[in-house]
Amino acid sequence: MSDSVLYLSLNPFETRVALRENSRLVSYRAERHRASSLVGNLYRGRVTRVLPGMQAAFVDIGLARDGFLYVREAGGIYEDFGDLFVDEVGESITPNPDTTNIDDLLRQGQEVLVQVVKDPIGSKGARLTTHVTLPGRFLVYLPTVTQIGVSRRITEDTERERLKCILDGFGPPGGWIARTAGEGLEQLDLESDRNDLESLWQRLQSAAEGVHSPSLLHHDLSPLLRAIRDLFTESVREAWVDDEAAYQEILEFLEQTDQALMPRLKLYRRSTDLMSAFGLDRELEKALQPKVWLKSGGHIMVNQTEALVAIDVNTGKFVGSTSLEDTVYRLNLEAAREIVRQLRLRDLGGIIVIDFIDMEDAQHRKSVYETMAEELGNDPARTQLLPMSDIGLVQLTRKRTRPSLDHTLSRVCPYCRGSGRIKALTTVCLEIRRELLAAAGGLHDQQIFVKVHPEVSHYLQGPFRELLRELEEIHGIRVILEENAQIHMDQYEVKI
Repeated sequence: MSDSVLYLSLNPFETRVALRENSRLVSYRAERHRASSLVGNLYRGRVTRVLPGMQAAFVDIGLARDGFLYVREAGGIYEDFGDLFVDEVGESITPNPDTTNIDDLLRQGQEVLVQVVKDPIGSKGARLTTHVTLPGRFLVYLPTVTQIGVSRRITEDTERERLKCILDGFGPPGGWIARTAGEGLEQLDLESDRNDLESLWQRLQSAAEGVHSPSLLHHDLSPLLRAIRDLFTESVREAWVDDEAAYQEILEFLEQTDQALMPRLKLYRRSTDLMSAFGLDRELEKALQPKVWLKSGGHIMVNQTEALVAIDVNTGKFVGSTSLEDTVYRLNLEAAREIVRQLRLRDLGGIIVIDFIDMEDAQHRKSVYETMAEELGNDPARTQLLPMSDIGLVQLTRKRTRPSLDHTLSRVCPYCRGSGRIKALTTVCLEIRRELLAAAGGLHDQQIFVKVHPEVSHYLQGPFRELLRELEEIHGIRVILEENAQIHMDQYEVKI
């Protein structure tokens, strides 16, 4: 059993979930109750627009923005779950996603049963699919496909084959995936989960027939129970929760699903905040910084942009003790492990490009790549890793279903508007000079008051004092500086 601990903290406004593996924080979720995740929710929606040029459609599911449905998720291959699509009359067809058009499957005004697979992010609406997945404690039910699968985190070949044989015996309709929590379970336990999920699907189908669109048909579990269902597995040594009502709710849930885990649930009774008491807040603060220090003295820089996430590896204070190649190799190995942890902790998704320090030895490049691939095997999110290039670049994609940690816990700076930079002091001072000359209108013996930030004032009276001298001696403008710490460094006020 790995040394993993789960922490759950609740208050009237948010649910926070943190997971440590081997004493290191690897996952953190904060769900504000006013903006709870929609992933997993099922809706009866109405198609509002079909876009053949994008091979997609917009679907009204009752939210502020319409959801987005790609042709691949409307009737073609849905990720790696299978390629079977059932049309309106129940006949099974297998359209080719390269030749099937969105307007052959959907039309404006049509009502469809859809599930949210990605929360709305920024100006983008929710990402939808018509291929429903219903997760249980040990299984995932795929009622619209016939695929059989086993979680990739179950690595033992014998166990994978055993689980596949059990799932094959379930038969149609639908497909099944054995979750990590199902490892080692007997057939009766899996059949119980199967029966619950099949009953849920039957209830949802009946509910869909009796409502008009847009309507919510099924809401996924609460953030608390979702965390228990997805994260509280046999690999977790203990789980702490700081709310007594939530503690009882979890016990009741485990009594129905996995009684063996009940003794591992602990109630935190102290008045101090649970996350602070276990030192998680300090680790979280570091996760919001772009620079991540490594134990060796090197560091990585994590930069999120609209298009991709760029990660740079730097030697920093690490100088090694033998050769340059050995120093770089050891640092890149350490960075590879830390980068995967940061991907999980920060919930980074989409396209990710990593710039490792150049290595001359091809075997070293291979070793760093294999280390990263091995670490990604423990990542619950689906990833695709490309080989390392000769110049040390690694590209990968990571499935994104919700906003990153940075977007959840922080906001765009109102001053720099997300650029991460502000004007240089010299730039601000030269702007002030231009405005003062314009305000003086060519007249001499002018006294002008300028309200500025203290740092700008100190710069004008110190390193850049020749600017004030030039204004007074050549242009006849006497500047009276007024310091105000409440003014942003980029701003100033000119008064004659």
